This record gives sequence, structure tokens and C-alpha cells, in this order.
Amino acid sequence: MEEEREKVELFQNYYFVNYRSFEQDKDSEDYMEPVNIYVVVFRDGVLTFHQTMTPHPANVRRRIRQLNDYMSPTADWISYAMIDDVTDVYAPLVSQIEQEVDNIDDNILYMHQNSADSITMDSEQRQNAGSKSGKNQTATTEKEGAPKPTNQGDMGARKAEGELTAGESGGDMLRRVGECRKKVMGLYRLLGNKADVIKGFAKRCNEHWEVAPRSEIGLYLGDIQDHIVTMTGNLSHYESLLSRAHSNYLAQINIRMNERAEQTNDVLGKLTVLGTIVLPMNIVTGMWGMNVWVPGQSAEGNLTWFWCITAGLLAFGLICYFIAKRVYGIV
Repeated sequence: MEEEREKVELFQNYYFVNYRSFEQDKDSEDYMEPVNIYVVVFRDGVLTFHQTMTPHPANVRRRIRQLNDYMSPTADWISYAMIDDVTDVYAPLVSQIEQEVDNIDDNILYMHQNSADSITMDSEQRQNAGSKSGKNQTATTEKEGAPKPTNQGDMGARKAEGELTAGESGGDMLRRVGECRKKVMGLYRLLGNKADVIKGFAKRCNEHWEVAPRSEIGLYLGDIQDHIVTMTGNLSHYESLLSRAHSNYLAQINIRMNERAEQTNDVLGKLTVLGTIVLPMNIVTGMWGMNVWVPGQSAEGNLTWFWCITAGLLAFGLICYFIAKRVYGIV
């Protein structure tokens, strides 16, 4: 039966330490799951118990062999070395999370820059289109036949490249943020109670029991506690950064959806103008397919009325087009 709470307890002939590590095999289904390590410390020896394979006892034995020529390890020092080795295994994961958080934050910031550039270029293109529409038709035709300036071509190329890059980096961004936050909360859960355990362990070193840990290891426990507090503070900072990045990414999605909706409304407005122009023309042309009297019907072989009505329809369409373009700026 497992003891869930990390603690240090004194008994008559020994003291008991429960310190929590985690499953370190990345191929295992239980990766990052908590693994309790129980250490029973006697005056002349140490017993460790764990329910899964863990490298910490082997690391401590290797450390003892390396320091055997310089010191004589005691049972208290071995318990300290076990706690220190378990604590050190969290540092690489915190560093990996730091790199992942920085990468996510940079990618989302890059997406915001691309969006701002695209909005700026769209507004410049609208202003250029409005200034060109005020000139005469001949000058407009000459400008359309001439090549576009180089800076606009570069801006268009950068816009296309930026949208492609933003799409590639933002496709799985939400999943990356969720997985990273899951890792942060998992490590925070594993490290949350360890500072209190080390503080209690150091307090036991000052007690005058025969089985209490010696005060000599209390000098080293402060470094472990500082290390744990630093990693816990970093994880809290990374969580706030990920929360901000998550909000920024959702805001970026809303901005893009609004841009797409604006483009859709623009297209629908143009289609509405086109339908408004074509509808009266359909009414006039539809009369020739009905059983009604139309102008010029009595004059056989005379197409004067036909050409006049056709010219009137074309003139009506052109007038409506220029009004919609120059006055209202819809087309």
C-alpha cells in the first residue's frame, strides 16, 4: 500500500523518508507519473523501497564510489544523496519546458507581426485604389498596362510568405500550448510539497533524538530547498506565460475570422450591386419572351427598336457601374 504524502517521520530505531520521483521512461505509458521512493534510515545502513525501476539508487552508489577516497559516507549522508539525486532529475525537464515556452511565445508573436503587416498592406492597397479611381480613364488604362512598382511586389511576396509561415506554425499551436501546460502542471504537482518536506527534514536535524539525522547534512539541505523553490517559481512563471500565449493565440484566431468575415461581406456586397443592376435588365429582356406587346413589334424586318433598347440597357448598366464604383466605392 502506497503512502501518498511526502514526509519525514522519526521512529524508535530509525527515521522514515517518503520522497516522490516520477517515471522517466519516455516510451512508457506512465511517463511523468509519480513514483514514491521510501527510504528507511538506520544508524548503520539505509533501505530503499520503490515499486518501479528507478535509476536513483544506482546513481547514489556511483556517487559513493567516486567520493569513497575523500569521505566516509554515513547513513544520513546516503539519505541526503538520494533526495538530492531525485531533486536534480527535475532540472532538465524544467529547462526543456523553458525552451518550449520561449518557442511558443516567439511563434505567436511572429503570427501577430504577420497579421499586423497584412492589415497595413490591405489598408495601403485600398488607399491606392481610391486615389487611382479619381483619375481619368486613359491614365488608369496606362497605369494598368504598366508594371507595378517593385516595393508593392515585395510587399505582396512578403505577405504570401508570412501567411504560409504563420499557417504552418499556427496549425498545431493550440495542441502545443495544451501539452506544455500539462507538463508544467504535472511538474508543479510533483514539486509542490517538496520544499516543506526538506524544511521539515532540516528541522529534524536539530532534534536531540538518537535516531534523528545528524546536523552535518543540514548544511546541504538548504541548497536542495533553494533549488526546489527556484524550479517551483520558474514553473509558476511559465504557466503565466503559457496562459498569456493561449489568450493571444485565441485573439489572433478571432482577428483572422473577422478578416475573413469582412472579405466575405465585401464579396456579398459586390454581388448585391451586380444583382441590382441586372434585375431591371432582366425584366426588360424578359418581355420579349412573354405574350405582351413590345415596341417595334409591328415593324417587320426593322431592328431600330431592338438596337435602341439594347443600347439603353448597356448604358443603364454602365451608368450604374460607375455610380457604384466612384460614388459609393463598392465595386
